[in-house]
Amino acid sequence: MDEYDGEELHVLAVDDSVIDRKLVETLLKKSSCKVTTVENGLRALEYLGLGAGEDHGSAFRSHGVKVNLIISDYSMPGMTGYELLKKIKESSTMKEIPVVIVSSDNIPTRINKCLEEGAQEFMLKPLQQSDVKKLRCHMMNINKSCSGRFCLGR
Repeated sequence: MDEYDGEELHVLAVDDSVIDRKLVETLLKKSSCKVTTVENGLRALEYLGLGAGEDHGSAFRSHGVKVNLIISDYSMPGMTGYELLKKIKESSTMKEIPVVIVSSDNIPTRINKCLEEGAQEFMLKPLQQSDVKKLRCHMMNINKSCSGRFCLGR
């Protein structure tokens, strides 16, 4: 199933590495997802309409932007993926969007911290095509069928 409620699934990919952004974009486009990439957490917040001084969610509504999933690198300069996750989960208009954190570091305390803050899943880099099935599962809110090392089965 490539669409949800007749709409193309849209993923916002946040990573300071252009190589990792391109990898995520390529993998998701193979699964018929629309992908928007940004290079850091501040750009992601601006895209979502959660930038400094903006009405929370106003850009989201006024531009008709609908994001089904946010996938963010954990380690980025300026704002970590964890800090971005917290900002999204604090927003009344964005908190329901599933957020997946990715990292090349397998640090259990970091993983637990992200999951406790509301991350849908924590995945290890590099992402592979087999990971896309889990991501699509989160986007379509049928998480019971997800299977993965860190999937919560929500």
